[in-house]
Amino acid sequence: MPLFDLTGKKAFITGASRGIGQAIAVALAGAGADLALVARSEDGLAETAAQVTTLGRKAFVIPADVTRQESVAAAVAQAIDQLGYLDIVVNNAGGSRFMVPFLDLRLSGWDKLIRLNLDSAMYVCHAAGPHLVERGSGSVINIASVAGVSAAPFLAPYGAAKAGLISLTKSLAVEWGTLGVRVNALCPGWTATDLNRNLWEDETAGPATVATVPMRRWARPEEMSGPAIFLASEASSYMTGQVLLIDGGQTAIS
Repeated sequence: MPLFDLTGKKAFITGASRGIGQAIAVALAGAGADLALVARSEDGLAETAAQVTTLGRKAFVIPADVTRQESVAAAVAQAIDQLGYLDIVVNNAGGSRFMVPFLDLRLSGWDKLIRLNLDSAMYVCHAAGPHLVERGSGSVINIASVAGVSAAPFLAPYGAAKAGLISLTKSLAVEWGTLGVRVNALCPGWTATDLNRNLWEDETAGPATVATVPMRRWARPEEMSGPAIFLASEASSYMTGQVLLIDGGQTAIS
């Protein structure tokens, strides 16, 4: 459908080497966009790029550590140089490799997760924002989490970072609203990715984790693709500052 057509659009996406980021990248390409793919894993980025080029779209691989401001600034500049301009920015880099009671949390762990899940997106917005504002158009999609809108026991730093990202989303949406740039947050629920494979593959812990989710299952990374295309396209042209929850109904009963 024309409303969801991204032909001629240029997208910058972090965390594009696997999981949700890879799925969204491939979907954006399928809708017609050319991509700048950013992550630390060159092998993973090469795999994503191969899927994108198979669809007939351009894919530029940009290895970068998004927890470092200088690295992000260089990546955004390189993407603009290679693509010519940016229409879509997807801040997907993030995650948590541990669950721990708050009182057992090492402060270094807190700092690490805040940098990865909040600061990284802030760096990207700060670097790409002037370009989008100058062009007078663009869609920024911040991949947050249901952990940012409800309690996240044993995931306190992750939840706090995602809540901060949602707040940043709303603030930038208001600041950039009259400048033609839209900013929204997409919040996945429990999604089966390589990062949490040890949890969802566990015959006991996997089902227990989603026991209170009305749909009673884990999401697939590909199930975040449609919502991402919606937010990137003209289909959501009057939508900004919003939090789109894709969680199998999890937050509907909390």
